[in-house]
Amino acid sequence: MTAVTLTSAPALTPLLARGALRSPFKRPTPDADFPRTRLVLPGLRVDPARLAAYERVCGFATGAADGEDTLPVTYPHVLGFPLAMRLMSGRDFPLPLLGLVHTSIEIVRRTTAPAAGEYQLAVHVDGLAPHRRGTEATVVTELRAGADVVWESRSTYLARHRTAGAPGQAPQERPPAPLPVVAEWRIAEDVGRRYGAASGDRNPIHLHPVTARLFGFPRAIAHGMWTVARCLAAHGTPGAAEVRARFRSPVLLPATVAYGADGTGRFELRGEGDRLHLTGEVRPLPE
Repeated sequence: MTAVTLTSAPALTPLLARGALRSPFKRPTPDADFPRTRLVLPGLRVDPARLAAYERVCGFATGAADGEDTLPVTYPHVLGFPLAMRLMSGRDFPLPLLGLVHTSIEIVRRTTAPAAGEYQLAVHVDGLAPHRRGTEATVVTELRAGADVVWESRSTYLARHRTAGAPGQAPQERPPAPLPVVAEWRIAEDVGRRYGAASGDRNPIHLHPVTARLFGFPRAIAHGMWTVARCLAAHGTPGAAEVRARFRSPVLLPATVAYGADGTGRFELRGEGDRLHLTGEVRPLPE
């Protein structure tokens, strides 16, 4: 794998446009080649204003009583997302960016990361795999403080296309039984625009009903990473922890959803008609 060092994070909007223009020419298959580049961004410092905006829109507490604010467990994903988009919008990435669905994320946080710290980000594509609905790519993000990896994630992104129904692929699983409802949230119609402004992810499916309809949605949908961040803000996360979340179905905005948890680390988000949007689990790790 070739390492490429960047001097700054790339701007997201041009990358989204570039990926959209290249999407019609992509022909995804699980055995396609993929970029073997590891993008590295050293000397990263967090913008306090953007962090505070992110914390507000996701429901995390802003600042800290002891004067040392730490990054929310999902925030390094936001920091690494422009690097991931640079890889996924490239000519050598085989999956079309248009229609690509974020299906899951696994996070390992080995210790809390001070908001005022200096970090190194690294992102690479770990591989492709067959899925019953198409092809899935795994993208790995690492956050380092000095030589130590303090946070890492594995995100899967699905490109839907016809499959041959190859043997050995797991059948569709039954949805789990509902967890006890802890809270009910009314999600405003503008949460996609507010999260987009805080995170930089201004994908048109999240912003307005008109732009969402161009991609087959009747209304704008909430960012998947906003839904998991909102749940984790309510659930709480120990300093060292492993988080697993699966995005089951989109949240059409505005919406009323039920946040459920069972006290063992499992959590979920359900909508009208008991529609399951998100399932997840938090497990503490030894520090």
